[in-house]
Amino acid sequence: MSILIDSKQGKDVSVSCFGEVLWDCFENDKRLGGAPLNMCVRINSLGIKADMISAVGNDELGTELLGEIKSKGVSCEYIGVNNDKKTSTVQVTLDKSGSASYEIVADTAWDNIELTDSLIEKVKASDVFVFGSLIGRSEASLATLNQLVDVANFKVFDVNLRAPHYTLDTLVDLMNKADFIKLNDEELYEIAKAMGCKFHSLEQNLAFIAQQTNTEYLCVTKGSHGALLTIKGENYYNSGYLISVVDTVGAGDSFLGSLIYQLCSSDCAQHAVDFACAVGAMVAESAGATPTLTHEQINEFMSPA
Repeated sequence: MSILIDSKQGKDVSVSCFGEVLWDCFENDKRLGGAPLNMCVRINSLGIKADMISAVGNDELGTELLGEIKSKGVSCEYIGVNNDKKTSTVQVTLDKSGSASYEIVADTAWDNIELTDSLIEKVKASDVFVFGSLIGRSEASLATLNQLVDVANFKVFDVNLRAPHYTLDTLVDLMNKADFIKLNDEELYEIAKAMGCKFHSLEQNLAFIAQQTNTEYLCVTKGSHGALLTIKGENYYNSGYLISVVDTVGAGDSFLGSLIYQLCSSDCAQHAVDFACAVGAMVAESAGATPTLTHEQINEFMSPA
């Protein structure tokens, strides 16, 4: 029995991830990127079948990106090729602490994901449907998302704020449609305040969001200080792991992918948040968003010295 999926074992669960696929461009190289893609890669690597719904351009970068995605074990069956728009690139800048900032090119292929019958059937057949907030910057892809959300079973919303690519109205609408909302602490405070929250503590702000959106599953990450998972009013905490940060790119994505994996394959919420925090920390102490991590490595990392 699992927390999210009744009467299914993890190996039988299917997940669909919707949103951006792109190249993260650093000073000297480029790496596979996009929050939902990073999650998709991580979920697959842990043992649950996850498919990516997106689009690339009909260009060299797109061909290379599809090849890299396949090399990570993710099917490209639901990634369209757009003849009119370019494959997405993002300029990533790391500060001295390894924290990343992003310059995201507008109106790319994934901003124009076309709705098809095969996408509708795929999402209907998936136990979990994961989507992020960045996709909301585009009317075309947002329209596709809204129609897929309407047929999805369990909907996970990854709030991933990248100014100026979001509006409060779109965020609130997507939160109201979600069954599970994940944010970081800065995003939580920003959105709760904009919605009229008068409280100060993390728990009060999260409870406010839960009440306002009628959501029973929520999670807030706190950087190096771990995370808080709320399930039907019960709180589960992890205080983080002591590491030396290389870069934070993709750490939150792998956290959520790992959390989804655990909540779909086990019935222990505390272990789920502990496991997810461990994976997020291991990604942060590695270069790139999707380093290879085995269950054995994760369990060893979590074990007391």
